[in-house]
This record gives sequence, C-alpha cells and structure tokens, in this order.
Amino acid sequence: MLVSKSKDTSLQQSEKRTLRSFLFLYIFLALLILLFSGIIYYNTQKDLILSEQLNRLRNYSDQMISKLRFMHENFKPGMEYPRSRHYNSAIYDASYKEIFSTLKNKNVDFNKNIYVIEDKIHYVRVLERYYLGAIFLVIEVDDSKNILESIKFELLVYGLVLFLILVIGGYFLLKLMLKPMRDSIYLLDRFIKDTTHELNTPVSTILMNIEAIPKEKLDDRLKKRINRIEVASRTISNLYNDLTYVVLKNQTISKDENVDLKGLIEERVLFFKVMCEQKRIKCYLDLDNGVVLHIDRQKISRIIDNLLSNAIKYNKKGGTITLVLKSHYFEIIDTGIGMSNMEIKEIFKRYSRFNKNAGGFGIGLNIVDTIAKEYGLKIDIKSKPNVGTEVRVSW
Repeated sequence: MLVSKSKDTSLQQSEKRTLRSFLFLYIFLALLILLFSGIIYYNTQKDLILSEQLNRLRNYSDQMISKLRFMHENFKPGMEYPRSRHYNSAIYDASYKEIFSTLKNKNVDFNKNIYVIEDKIHYVRVLERYYLGAIFLVIEVDDSKNILESIKFELLVYGLVLFLILVIGGYFLLKLMLKPMRDSIYLLDRFIKDTTHELNTPVSTILMNIEAIPKEKLDDRLKKRINRIEVASRTISNLYNDLTYVVLKNQTISKDENVDLKGLIEERVLFFKVMCEQKRIKCYLDLDNGVVLHIDRQKISRIIDNLLSNAIKYNKKGGTITLVLKSHYFEIIDTGIGMSNMEIKEIFKRYSRFNKNAGGFGIGLNIVDTIAKEYGLKIDIKSKPNVGTEVRVSW
C-alpha cells in the first residue's frame, strides 16, 4: 500500500537521523564516563599492585642499608659498592647528585615513593643517616608482572565490553522511547494522505464548474463572488499539489522529457490569472522561444507554481510581476514586501514562514529547493525589504 511505503521512507529517514544524533551524543558521553572511570581504575589498580611490591622492596632496601652502613664504618681502599642479583640500586646526595649507581633506568623521580618507569619498578627511600654521604637510596627491580601492560589490557577488555553494552542498551532504549512518536507520526502521515486524496475531487469539481460558468453574463457583484471562490479553489489546488509532492515524492518515478518552458510558463500564469486580478497585480512576460529543459514536467511545474504563488502572495496590491525566460535561466521579479538577508538564508527550510498572515504551510520553497538539487538547478535570490524580490533559476 501507498501508506506503508511512505512510512518506510520519510519516517525511517527521520528516525535514522534522530537515532544518529542521539547515539553520537550518547556515545560521546559514554566515552567520557569510561575514560574518567578508566583513569580512576588504572591509578587504583596500579597503586594496589605497587603496594603488594612494597614489602619486598623495603626488605631489599634494608639489606642495602646494612651493606652501606658496614661499608661506611669499615671503609678501606679497594672496597666495591654493594651489589645484588635480585635488584639494582643507587645512592644520591641531598642535591640529587648521583654518588654511585647500578640502575638500568636512571630517570629517578625523587617526589614519589614507588613508581613504574618503562619495564622497571623504582623504590625511593630517604636514609636516616648519611652513609657514604648519601641521603637517597633507590632500589630498582624488573617489572616481571608487567604491571602497566596488564592493567591496560584489563582496561581495554572491560572498557570495550562496557562500551558495547552501553551502545546496544542505548540503541534499544531510544527505539523504545521513539515508538510512541513513531506511531503518532504514522497516524498523522496516513491522515495527511487520506485528507490530500479526498481534497482532489471536490477542488477539481469546483474549478471545472467555475470555468463552465459564462462570467460575461453575470452582474459585477456575482462575478466578484465567483472570482473569490475561484481564487480560493486555485489556492487549495496549489496546496494540494504541494502536499501531494511531499507525501508521494519517494514513491513517484521521475518521467523526464523535453519541456517547452515558454508554453508551460504561459499555462501556469493563466492558472494564477484570477489570483493576480484579485490583487490588481499586472504580469509582464519576457519569454524567449525554443527554450527546452529535459526534466519531469510535474516537478518543473511545482517550481514555477510555488515561485509565482509567492510572488502573488507577498506582493502589494497594484504591484507587478515580471517573468523572464532566457536560454539558460528563468526568473520572477516582483514588487512585493521583500526579505532581509537573514530571511533569505532560512527561506528554503521546511515550514519557514516569515509572514504569518499570508497563509500556507511553509513547504513551497522547500519543494523548490529539493527539486532544484535533484536536477542540478541553481537558485539565486536577491531581495530588499519593501522593494521586491528577484528569484532566478538557472541551469
């Protein structure tokens, strides 16, 4: 059915955009939380593992202090600095100057008691007595357990698992939250389709009967009333065409053909003739012959109708509209209320309306922009408030 197809296109596209936006923000926040949690976990685990090494390193430092004390008290020429196969060591004076060292990694941080540096563990101890002029003793052992690497591996595994859980959970949570809105949009979408479909028959009937009325035989008062009815009917007809395009654009296949733009523009101007007459707007045509564009006739009609409708809708009573057709462009120039530069930037957004008294849904120029992008047409708008607007469509 037509309804289900539309639901599976425009509705799904809107839902996908919402899902992408939400998941992007959700993933960003999840990564921040995991990052801070990982830093806290990393530091906690590192301190915990180092604390387990602390007793062993204290024992080594006690052994080394005993050796230093013996060497200090019984120093003789030719005595060698104490060494051990279990650890390396170094002694420093009060100005952090090395007295003697067997360390593999000599980048010592005297502000920390115990720490990991590359593949070594350093334990820094302040001596109570200055043996051999030293005040700092550094014990170095190999990081046989690869403390940092093991912690990083745990973080990577746990972080990845938690991240996947958060993303999958967030996705299904959002789907659940979007379901009521999805159902409401679906009902609204179906209502618009049904309403649009039902509008066509009565509007077409009204227009056909109005065109069949011999207006020359009517008195002026009745003729004005008939004209007002015709203007209202043609306005509804134009809105119907816009709504039909918005609702069915994903289900209709473009039927591109060579379109004679002069004949089409004259036809559309004739369609809006009564609307122009009601506001006493004069239309001037400067149309070159032989200008042909390979495009879907209904879509180029939507561009012309919406631009012409806006030129009438936002024009002044007694104003003018000039339609120009040349080999590479078509433009409509009006003497209407005009727009500011800020309004021009927002004009193609759907539901944008800058004059609430002019009516409409704010979808006409969005349709124009969509069709123009589909066929690679360029739209230029020049406008000045209270002076008028010039819209050029070039190819």
